[in-house]
Amino acid sequence: MDPGGQSAEQSTTTRPMKRGSEYAVLLRRVRDAGLLDRQLRYYIGKTAIVVGAFVAGWAAFFLLGNSWWQLGVAVFLAAVFAQFAFLGHDAGHRQIFGTRRANYLYGVLAGNLAIGLSIGWWTSNHNRHHAHPNTEGADPDIMGILAHSDGRARTGKGFRRFIFRHQGWLFFPMLLLEAGSLHFSSVRAVFRWSIPNRVWEGVLLGAHFAGYLAAVFLVLSPGKAVAFILVQQGLFGFYMGCTFAPNHKGMAVLAEDDATDYLRRQVLTSRNVRGSLLVDTALGGLNYQIEHHLFPSMPRSNLRRAQPIVIEFCSEIGVPYCQTGLFDSYAQALQHLHSVGKATRPMSSAV
Repeated sequence: MDPGGQSAEQSTTTRPMKRGSEYAVLLRRVRDAGLLDRQLRYYIGKTAIVVGAFVAGWAAFFLLGNSWWQLGVAVFLAAVFAQFAFLGHDAGHRQIFGTRRANYLYGVLAGNLAIGLSIGWWTSNHNRHHAHPNTEGADPDIMGILAHSDGRARTGKGFRRFIFRHQGWLFFPMLLLEAGSLHFSSVRAVFRWSIPNRVWEGVLLGAHFAGYLAAVFLVLSPGKAVAFILVQQGLFGFYMGCTFAPNHKGMAVLAEDDATDYLRRQVLTSRNVRGSLLVDTALGGLNYQIEHHLFPSMPRSNLRRAQPIVIEFCSEIGVPYCQTGLFDSYAQALQHLHSVGKATRPMSSAV
């Protein structure tokens, strides 16, 4: 679906244009509009708000002491951790500062130290996703525990086959484990991957986990501490998963040897969620997934302004632009996962 109530399939074509030059034309329009310019003031304000919320959350934690009311603080800090993850994401894409070093330093503070996620691991993994979104054998985001195509679903054996078969029902419950998976991948990358500054990243990860666990177990009784961690980390992962779910699930899945050009590859595999101030904040600007994939270094605050330019250009060249509401995006994603899961069943029962 696209803006204005039109279906995703509706498109118009104007003048002929070589595919190799199409992205260059769009890029020129976006650059001429000043939408690739850094927005440092925006990020200073956004950082101040998130850091303030982080400090307030932990201050409330220490003031409340050994109380079950701490579960409310856990819910609040889950949301704050997600906002730090969005800032780390933007730094990883070099949206904030003009230099690689400044963005990296910001990223390790927001990622490694604040929330326990390696910015080096994440950047490496995420750049592969951006280069080959929804591409079998190339996009790490579709090579995990879920199947996104019938062909992959049929390869599942044992427990993995069970997951594939029931993935539509299991998707949201499994998101409660997402934070643990991200932490594990970060630590594993520091020990096993040749990421830059791995010692520095490891030290900051260690500082995060030591500080987090010390605070929780020194203030709370063991039972309350475990409950706090389960709620805070579970909801942090759930929030992150709910942010990623609308972006690509249910969109085109490409073969590993697919030769689709860059512009179409990014647009056809991505879905936008209609924005508002609340949605933009809650999803960290990732609801403008098409614009973000076309221009990864574009500051988050400019994505909304770039959208009309991208919509108009896609209409000119006849490329479907998909946009829908938040809850409909979840429905489409779950429907796709459920449909793919049917491929694991015998042909006679796959109805």
